[in-house]
Amino acid sequence: MKNMIKKVESKAMILWGKDAGIDGILVTVGLCIIALLLCVVMKDSLTTFITDIVDAMSREANSILTGVGAGA
Repeated sequence: MKNMIKKVESKAMILWGKDAGIDGILVTVGLCIIALLLCVVMKDSLTTFITDIVDAMSREANSILTGVGAGA
């Protein structure tokens, strides 16, 4: 009886495409597709966000460098 159950399980796994590792690959591909869609849809927002971050970091770096030079 146990052998019959194992045979049915293995046939069902093959039939449903549950080979080892295929789930991880499908999840990875799905997440990549979602990330790509988000980048395409939110391109303008991402550009503004990155520009704001770079500007803020540049201002902070300039203030740090100015503070170091003024103290010497």
